[in-house]
Formats: sequence, C-alpha cells, structure tokens
Amino acid sequence: MGSVACRGITVGYEDEGSGPPLVLVHGHPFDRSMWRPQTEHFSRAGWRVIVPDLRGYGESTPVPGTTPLETFARDLLALLDHLGIGRFVLGGLSMGGQIVMECYRLFPERIRGLVFADTFAAAETEEGRTRRRDMAERLLREGMTGYAQEALPTMVSAHTLTHRPDVAAHVLAMMTAAPSEGAAAALRGRAERPDYTALLSRISVPALVVVGAEDAHTPVSDAQDIHTRVPDATLAVIEQAGHLPNLECPEEFNAVLAEFLHSLPEQAETAAAHG
Repeated sequence: MGSVACRGITVGYEDEGSGPPLVLVHGHPFDRSMWRPQTEHFSRAGWRVIVPDLRGYGESTPVPGTTPLETFARDLLALLDHLGIGRFVLGGLSMGGQIVMECYRLFPERIRGLVFADTFAAAETEEGRTRRRDMAERLLREGMTGYAQEALPTMVSAHTLTHRPDVAAHVLAMMTAAPSEGAAAALRGRAERPDYTALLSRISVPALVVVGAEDAHTPVSDAQDIHTRVPDATLAVIEQAGHLPNLECPEEFNAVLAEFLHSLPEQAETAAAHG
C-alpha cells in the first residue's frame, strides 16, 4: 500500500510483486480492493501488480465537478511514471475499461497488452447522459447508501448473492464507502465520453475481452462487439457471474487472465520517461 501526490491530488495505490507490470483499473463506484483476488494471485505468479484508487474513490482525493476519462488516464500515467514503469499490461473493468481505451488513445506506445472486462466502447446516448447527470445529483443529495442497496442486485449475479454473500458484502461496502462527490464527478465525465469504437480497430497489441454471462450493465453482446472490432482479440465469458466476474468467480477469471498473460510475446521493458 502507498500513496503519492501527483497532478494536484493524492493517489492511493498498491504495488505488489516483481516482474513485468500488470496495471488494473477499477470501475464505478468501487475502489482498488475490487482487484484483491488478482493482486494476490498474480503478484505471487511473477507479475508486478499495480492497482490505483481512481481520483475521487478509495484513498484518492475526491474532486468536485466533472472528471473526464482523459483526467483519469493522465492520473494513471503520472502514477506509473512516478513508479518508474515503462511498458505494461493494462486492464480495466466497466468504467475502468473505458479508461483503458482512453489510455490507449493517449499513450499506446506504453501498452503491451489490454484487458477489457465488462465494458463497452460506444459514446453515451442522450438518454444515458441525462440518466448519469440525474444520478450524479441524486448521489450528492442523498449519499451513496440508498443507491448502493438498489444497485447491488444488478452488480452481481443471483448466484453470487445466494452462494457468495461475502463477495456481495464486499461489493456493497465498496459502493457505500465511495465518496459521493467523486462518484458524481465521474458520472458527469462519463456522460460526455467519446466514442471508442473506431479506436478498437486500430489496436495493435494483444487484447483479452472478459464478461460475466449474467452481466446486467454490459451484457455479453457488448463484449462480443469489442471482440469483433479489436484485431485478433480473445473473448471469455464467465458463467454464473454478473458485472464483477473477477470478484464473483476469481478462479475462473484468474485462469483466463493467466492464459492471456502467458501468451504475450516477450518484450524488452523500456524505462519510463520522467519529466
């Protein structure tokens, strides 16, 4: 565990293990603890696993207003530069997956592999923009608790709710603890996100697309669309999982991710440029 001041905020993060870097970006309204099964597994399997709390979440500074995806991406790059990371494998779930797309748009030369988990690439619809802005106002007005309780059955599968109450409790705790100011700023930013569908066809590094079979937010069809657009991408569907397959079915998710990481071509790591 650690924290660093960069770009005017404090960023909380974990940096575990040694070896080639694997960077994982959490979704909304979660924090870096959503990657705990992957941090523990891959840091023992020869990877240096870096998981940040995004601006406005977890132990990172809440910032009011609007947080565009580009801001999240540049925060991430600043953290990796601080840590001396050159090229890395980058993965993200849901909003984290869209941040991964933005990172590839901004600094593709730093990325040697991509993981898109339970995410989608299209720009927001007008209806979706209105819904996100309205939700941002609700979170500021009411706090996170009511929303978190409503959202839980859409975040994890019915199987998880029944058979993995510990996972459901962890998900609920992350959502409840998220600072409403930071969550609202991210919602406003996502309402204005660009369309990444054209970018997907230009990806020139290996990519893995993963989705829970019962994901209510980004269904399998969204993953199939990304898989179709990204050249030579691999698609994996995790059964009995909802929007958070890495937490709901960690053994299956880790096996898929391990196979992908093992398949990556060996590449010399270059030192990060420091400004």
